[in-house]
Amino acid sequence: MKTIRIGTGAGYSGDRIEPAVELAEKGALDYLVFECLAERTIALAQKARLADPERGYDPLLAERMRRVLALCHAQGVRIVTNMGAANPEAGARLIADIARDLGLNGLKIAAVTGDDVLAPLMVSDVALAETGRPAAEMQAEIVSANAYLGAAPIAEALAAGADVVITGRVADPALFLGPLMHEFDWASDDWHRMGCGTAVGHLLECAGQVTGGYFADPGVKDVPRLARLGFPIGEVSEDGSVVITKVEGSGGKVSAATVREQILYEVHDPASYLTPDVTADFSGIQIEEIGPDRVRVSGATGRARPETLKVSVGYVDGYVGEGQISYAGPGAEARGALALEIVRERLGIIGLQSPELRFDLIGVNAILGGAVTGGTPAEVRARVVGRAASLREAEKIGDEVETLYTNGPAGGGGVTKSAKQVVAVMSALVPRAMAVPAVTILEA
Repeated sequence: MKTIRIGTGAGYSGDRIEPAVELAEKGALDYLVFECLAERTIALAQKARLADPERGYDPLLAERMRRVLALCHAQGVRIVTNMGAANPEAGARLIADIARDLGLNGLKIAAVTGDDVLAPLMVSDVALAETGRPAAEMQAEIVSANAYLGAAPIAEALAAGADVVITGRVADPALFLGPLMHEFDWASDDWHRMGCGTAVGHLLECAGQVTGGYFADPGVKDVPRLARLGFPIGEVSEDGSVVITKVEGSGGKVSAATVREQILYEVHDPASYLTPDVTADFSGIQIEEIGPDRVRVSGATGRARPETLKVSVGYVDGYVGEGQISYAGPGAEARGALALEIVRERLGIIGLQSPELRFDLIGVNAILGGAVTGGTPAEVRARVVGRAASLREAEKIGDEVETLYTNGPAGGGGVTKSAKQVVAVMSALVPRAMAVPAVTILEA
């Protein structure tokens, strides 16, 4: 039975680069996949593209490609990535330039587009899921609207001979399902195979999570050599089963437990996981350790895909300002608490208009609200953060924290402050016809 090897080179935009290089060098791969696009990431990328039409792709695209492109080309490894973000065509041109610089003439790069549905969404009556009101009512605030495309255009690009496929917004598992559809000639309406391939993609998409990164908990779930964490390889068979493993000698671990945690990660209903390609069913999955750092996964299936596509809608949601200051030594917690009270009163005195403010002592109540008690901490960090309608109003929050240097409790130090525009995300479901995928091939 035919088997292919797919490695994951990144699980998010800022992920480490060394594990991808290790996979390219030692993984004996057929495909190397970089999954680098989150919901909010693409909204920020759209803003970057508005400022410069030749931007909008992942900021680490050039560095990643310069590190792995020649290695992959030499070993016949094809690359699939969503680092095109808001501008896959510009990303493809950048890759072509890098390929020429590296002497890789003739390299074929495919750009997958069609996920940007901002224009049709703004003239439709499609409602935002969070508000129930038409997205068009927020036209002044909305900066992006990107539909989750499926795996079919990736498979199409590979069938056209692409060595590198760069996309915008596609469903994360689709980055892995596309190569499987191409290699095994799976039909897009073979729901069982689509479910199997989606399970493979879901296991691999977060890179180091399935090899022990997100799993690790010292003394409870120990994982060796996390600083040298190896990223996963999926040995995928034509029947849809997969063996999850990693490069021999790399850090981390692959076990039944790491795989179980990842298969449930961000899945609301394992029997009905909705994607653009299939309604996947993970409820019958079988997980078996078959050797050191080798786990076989089988038993996924699927049903017909949803009739609609999910769209991530990015919008400007005001500004946020923040200030922090540290206190240490005897009475640190009391001095930090007094600092917060001073800033709270000061923001009232200056008339700050903020619909939402937080006053936290990091190390005491910032996450659990004071639910965990113990001895008096030797050091704390006071944090004030709030929303505002303008950048200047947001800046006032950090400014007031900074004045504690000379006007507040003794011994404060290490002030940081920031103010920035907030880009938030809502969602909508749109007819499939609103998103029209297209594939463009460039040659270096």
